[in-house]
Amino acid sequence: MTVNSTVTPSRRLSVAPMMDWTDRHCRLFHRQITKHTWLYTEMVTTGAIIHGDLGRHLDFNQEEHPVALQLGGSEPKDLAIAAKRGEEWGYDEINLNCGCPSERVQKGAFGACLMAEPQLVADCVKAMRDAVEIDVTVKHRIGIDDVESYDFVRDFVGQIAQAGCNVFIVHARNAILKGLSPKENREIPPLKYDYAYRLKKDFPALEIIVNGGIKTIPEIDEHLSHVDGVMLGREAYHNPYLMSIFDARYYGDLSAAKSREEVLHAMLPYIESQLAQFGNDGKGLKLNSITRHMLGLTFGLVGARGFRQILSDSKKLASGNPAILLEALSLVANSKSV
Repeated sequence: MTVNSTVTPSRRLSVAPMMDWTDRHCRLFHRQITKHTWLYTEMVTTGAIIHGDLGRHLDFNQEEHPVALQLGGSEPKDLAIAAKRGEEWGYDEINLNCGCPSERVQKGAFGACLMAEPQLVADCVKAMRDAVEIDVTVKHRIGIDDVESYDFVRDFVGQIAQAGCNVFIVHARNAILKGLSPKENREIPPLKYDYAYRLKKDFPALEIIVNGGIKTIPEIDEHLSHVDGVMLGREAYHNPYLMSIFDARYYGDLSAAKSREEVLHAMLPYIESQLAQFGNDGKGLKLNSITRHMLGLTFGLVGARGFRQILSDSKKLASGNPAILLEALSLVANSKSV
């Protein structure tokens, strides 16, 4: 189908915040594949920012822009402080997590359970909006537990919008707070994309981005005929080179995309600089801390299994020699093609 050629929203395509996955190494890798797709950090709690090592939690590479900081918390004052520090650190957006269903997050009284307290979320958003000049956005589910009425998410979005939030990232599944693991919460509750579509119809002035189970270009195109943006999750991680056409197709940037080989070579100086700075002794940085995010680069190509095996070889990784990337790539056919 033909993609609408009107003005492209800046968040038309984005990669979801994913715990233990979308760290700064992963985001820099993704940025070698797509220049314009929005990238999000893993969720960082307000406590970690207020009481922890700021550099450890907030450092990122300037190449990552546009990049958003996702916060976890439920105290308006703490969120305001954390949001301000994120803005000062250089992030382009502050995102509030109202979608994570894990028990650990629930014990902290934030994540998906916040959907049951829309006034508190509104207070949190207002506090952050008052503290920063950059956008404050909310990522949420469409319901919690057995609350499946569209009215629930409509009223939630309406109340938060009144507090000054103009961008909503809708993971189009319910969050089951008891009885399902986070993995099961990504797979078992049925997807209801029409809820996101209805939100856009009911709140045309808001920017509505849909997330959840989206894997293919035709699916992205279909969603973009109903909402403002699409956020990819695990597909972007496991099959990252899918994003190589995003800049041209969705942002009108017709400059040549990097081949897989060029992406890999672009990562080598970064890997070398990181190892030089932090070492490879396990106390600072392991080579695998970066290369693990690259396992899907050759997804679908002949030789991809061998590529993954080399990059998962503990003895080779222990050497700390980035040249194993070149060794792995030599096993793959058509790595030079876009």
